[in-house]
Amino acid sequence: MVVADVSVRVAWPADAAGIAAVQLQAWAQRYGAGTGPDADTLATAWRQSLARPPEARHRALVALAGADVVGFALTGPNADPDADPSADGEMSEFTVGPDRTRAGHGSRLLQACVDTLRADGFTRAVCWVESTDDVLRAFLASAGWAPDGASRELADESGTSVKQVRLHTALA
Repeated sequence: MVVADVSVRVAWPADAAGIAAVQLQAWAQRYGAGTGPDADTLATAWRQSLARPPEARHRALVALAGADVVGFALTGPNADPDADPSADGEMSEFTVGPDRTRAGHGSRLLQACVDTLRADGFTRAVCWVESTDDVLRAFLASAGWAPDGASRELADESGTSVKQVRLHTALA
């Protein structure tokens, strides 16, 4: 089987370990080493999630370099209280491995997310971004995403909070 040098496709359960590795690398860069569960626990959770998504419009996409997972994204209906889940889609996760940025993987992955959300009938998409993540916000802004005025604060089990802003774009 010939594998394209770079591509994006729907994730399979067999991609779970690769997704977990990229996620742990990103977390280590953002929050410090040792953040989150171990790789095996995270891969098991991903495998289960990929095998049984909550509904057909929930998708996981992977960016590949050869056969290696170098990024991933999740799309589906927007569950925000002010959203219309039939028209508003969400990119609920968008991560490219820290050592794989600026190689076009993010652009391919973002375009695949937009194409997937459109194909699923959504006319608007949103994405929550950490307020301090200037790089991701600038990347999304360069692709036509803009703040819509919404913000939120999330706290983890230890009480550490993360502030996020919501970006949106029209899909029609």
